[in-house]
Amino acid sequence: MTQSKNLQSLSSLKKENLKYILCDIDDTLTNEGKLFSEAYDSLWRLNRSGYKIIPITGRPAGWCEMIARFWPVEGVVGENGAFYFFYAENKMQRSYTQTEAERNKNLTKLLKVRDQILNEVPGSAVASDQFCRTVDLAIDFCEDVQALTNPDIQKIVQIFKSFGAEAKVSSIHVNGWFGDHDKLTTALKFLKDRYNLVNTSELMAQVLFVGDSPNDEPMYAFFEKTVGVKNIENYLAQMQFKPRYICTEKGGLGFTELTSYLI
Repeated sequence: MTQSKNLQSLSSLKKENLKYILCDIDDTLTNEGKLFSEAYDSLWRLNRSGYKIIPITGRPAGWCEMIARFWPVEGVVGENGAFYFFYAENKMQRSYTQTEAERNKNLTKLLKVRDQILNEVPGSAVASDQFCRTVDLAIDFCEDVQALTNPDIQKIVQIFKSFGAEAKVSSIHVNGWFGDHDKLTTALKFLKDRYNLVNTSELMAQVLFVGDSPNDEPMYAFFEKTVGVKNIENYLAQMQFKPRYICTEKGGLGFTELTSYLI
């Protein structure tokens, strides 16, 4: 893939047909763990300008319920593609990639993974939002614990994989699950189910994705219009698929920078 460009080069990105803004949340919309007013205002500015915003996040079902209901978004893909939620006609609509029986079975299997990780990787912890999750196991490596080293993070990944689970590294957690979904597969399912958007050329013309970490790679690999906020530079060396453009600001301030360009 070509080397990422500075955001000023977005002038070469055709935005005439752009309709859908897919975005990660943690460290893409946030800075230092907070959703600043600039980023939240940017969501509203995009919404009022006619863009359809769809967060694509590793955060749990409990958070996604609130986001889909209260934020100016079309819906949200959560737990790294385990489901999508959207709020319409005064009702929360939910679509999971697994049945309830499958989810319960897999969560039981993840308990063994959890125990081995906590035993073998000192300093790691179950993420504080785990009680809100329905499909995956989130291991905290820097959100509420002292930051672990990269070898420790990779050890967590390998333990997940040794059990046959998928594992993705975000900017704060290692998320693991049993199943073949990821951010991309469920994002595409949402676009198909809600907007009948399946044509590849239309997807490339109408969809932009912005993120910040390695778990966004499936999105960077598929879409043509891709942006990373500046803090993604910390991970580029370990990523095969990179954003085409990089903001000059980090996190939500970078998202605000992108918003100003689009509007």
